[in-house]
Amino acid sequence: MYYFIITLKLIVGLSLLNVWLLNSKKPSMWRPGNAQNILEEFELYGLSKNVCYITGLLKVTLSLLLIISIWFEKLQNPSVIGLAVLLLGAIAMHIKVKDPIKKSFPAALFLVMCLAIAML
Repeated sequence: MYYFIITLKLIVGLSLLNVWLLNSKKPSMWRPGNAQNILEEFELYGLSKNVCYITGLLKVTLSLLLIISIWFEKLQNPSVIGLAVLLLGAIAMHIKVKDPIKKSFPAALFLVMCLAIAML
């Protein structure tokens, strides 16, 4: 079980870092509507650039803390709970803009992984 949790932490942490640090300016099939980058995505949600930057800072920080929690377990619950809240928000935004359900899949999958980490 120990290695399973580590694997989940790495998948969630590295995937979110990839989205926010490496692919934030690239189009993705998971973005709402016809958004081509994260700023356009937040604009479609009716959210400001500042909210995008704050969300990005939180997701990057919490993702790093989740990875670091592999060695410092006390960081696990704050990081995984924070990410779960943000992922719930992402799902809510997809629902708000009436995206097809498949566009919420990555956020829902990472939410399930965060809940598994928290409960196991």
